[in-house]
Amino acid sequence: MCGIAGFITLDNIKKDDLITNVSRMSQTLKSRGPDDSGAWVDEKAGIALGHRRLSIIDTSSGGHQPMESLCGRYVISYNGEVYNFKILRHDLVNAGHIFQSHSDTEVVLTAITEWGIENAVKRFIGMFAFALWDKKECMLYLVRDRLGIKPLYYGMIENTIVFGSELKALTALPSFRKEINRNALTLMLRYNYIPAPYSIYENVYKLLPATIATIRHRYPGAGRSSPESLSLETKVYWSAKQIAEDGAINSFDHSDKEAVKELDSLLRKSVKSRMISDVPLGAFLSGGIDSSTVVALMQAQSERPVKTFSIGFNEDGYDEAKYAKAVAKHLGTDHTELYVTSEEALAVIPQLPVYYDEPFADVSQIPTFLVSRLARKHVTVSLSGDGGDENFSGYERYSFGKSLWQKTGWMPASVQKSFAIMLRTLSSETWDKLFSRFSMVIPKHLRLTTPGDKIHKLSYILGGKSPDEMYYRTISFWKEPTKIVRNSSEPRTIITDKSQWAKVPGMTERMMFLDLVSYLPDDILTKVDRASMAVSLEVRVPLLDHRVVEFAWKVPLTMKIRNGQGKWLLRQVLYQYVPKELIERPKMGFGVPIDTWLRGPLRGWAESLIDKGRLQQEGYFNYEPIREKWNEHLSGKRNWQYYLWSILMFQAWLENN
Repeated sequence: MCGIAGFITLDNIKKDDLITNVSRMSQTLKSRGPDDSGAWVDEKAGIALGHRRLSIIDTSSGGHQPMESLCGRYVISYNGEVYNFKILRHDLVNAGHIFQSHSDTEVVLTAITEWGIENAVKRFIGMFAFALWDKKECMLYLVRDRLGIKPLYYGMIENTIVFGSELKALTALPSFRKEINRNALTLMLRYNYIPAPYSIYENVYKLLPATIATIRHRYPGAGRSSPESLSLETKVYWSAKQIAEDGAINSFDHSDKEAVKELDSLLRKSVKSRMISDVPLGAFLSGGIDSSTVVALMQAQSERPVKTFSIGFNEDGYDEAKYAKAVAKHLGTDHTELYVTSEEALAVIPQLPVYYDEPFADVSQIPTFLVSRLARKHVTVSLSGDGGDENFSGYERYSFGKSLWQKTGWMPASVQKSFAIMLRTLSSETWDKLFSRFSMVIPKHLRLTTPGDKIHKLSYILGGKSPDEMYYRTISFWKEPTKIVRNSSEPRTIITDKSQWAKVPGMTERMMFLDLVSYLPDDILTKVDRASMAVSLEVRVPLLDHRVVEFAWKVPLTMKIRNGQGKWLLRQVLYQYVPKELIERPKMGFGVPIDTWLRGPLRGWAESLIDKGRLQQEGYFNYEPIREKWNEHLSGKRNWQYYLWSILMFQAWLENN
């Protein structure tokens, strides 16, 4: 795993200055690639490629980047892993190519030489983001993997197009101007992350997943040797929308037993290919369905105990370590667990703006960093269970949302409103206490973690006038962010632009699709990438092999949700390796008690960031609604942790930048 950076410019910049600038950019990515660095420039073309390397496959100097193709036409700065590189290499050798190293980077270059960039990328199985310079055609290609596992930013600065794995690489360019995109800030307040293609900076974007961006010098006419402008065009080489629609039409028409067998086979292959490594390898293990499935399949195909890692908290409702320990014991893994004190977790928070680089407010960023740091003490690569919820319908909102609409959609708006007001009458803490007191008589499927928060959320969702609006309300935090961010308007995203939605049978499938193309890459995968790369740990996600995703969309919903329980098919695969009783329990989020910390040890830190005078002086937020929620939170009247966290993470990021 690595960090990439670079730019292409129309300005006349000397070779030494090109090297200095691109080296400055790539140096900011040192944690992504602590083992090696490199730069390649072409003064005449105005192109500079930088690279930081975390050596995983072929740790020798043969994998040094940027790397030139043997034919001399292409130069690449590449981040990621192509897991089928040995198969591709065999095919390329048969086609007459020779290789000078054992790295997958050389295979990527040679594949592009043989098949062309689009056809080559379609053959790649893995996670990647890379920049490729074509000397012959004077074209720069920026490419991102199908699901958006690896990040890639790009932007226009006067006569220069700049790109990098993280924003800090772009801002290291001397000519970069840090202009805050207030409209993107409204999106962060709504979702707690900034969805692609937007970024926190003006004129800087995230390259969308499964996209090839082509940047070419544009010449004004015949006889002119100097380019006058740069043009950028994008093309999608794999469509999640098309996969979802095709899956609905060509549904998997076989028995439950055959479906379990097929998924087991696909996952085994996916996991095995991601266990190829020239450095120590392990896995995150929470004891939940997704991570337990990945670890079980790893252990079933390993000759020695797999190294597994989990963290726990002593606070009630936030500890999964005991479940992970039980699964690890059953599978016979070499398990390491760490119980994190509140002081250790709190110590991470001041560094979050550095690690995450762009304002990001999913509170599970904290435990994700902590488990990454724990794993990095023992291994360089770790497998993770991310993607199971989106592929196999694991989120509670998938089954709950449809059920709620069926039960309340017929109600007059006035009745829904009265019911919602009634639910909000009690504070979230009071609801928590009631659920705790009567837990023994509450049906098992209604025993919720943090019930007060969920009930207050339900009161807002009830106002939705359609299933789609109910989903939108479910994933929204600040409901009217333009009233919080001054001088802003909220941009359209794939979530609000129905023309981009897949045509799938029902509400549940639409929710799954929208999560797959937005929440998954822009929240879940961003969280894991930044946390792991901050400690130079490569994380691989076998449940997001695109062949698994394609199969999952062919599986009918009845094989995903059954008897009100999600991930039915994935559970059946897991039960072949782990007893059901070790897995079955209410779903627990990977979180920390931010609500109580904000009222306690984080109170002073938070107060300084959202001080009335400070908010007024900075000019990004209208302070009144923020201070109102802060005071209500401190009093215990409401739990506004997720709303406040988005404000605090932006403020902390702003202070750091």
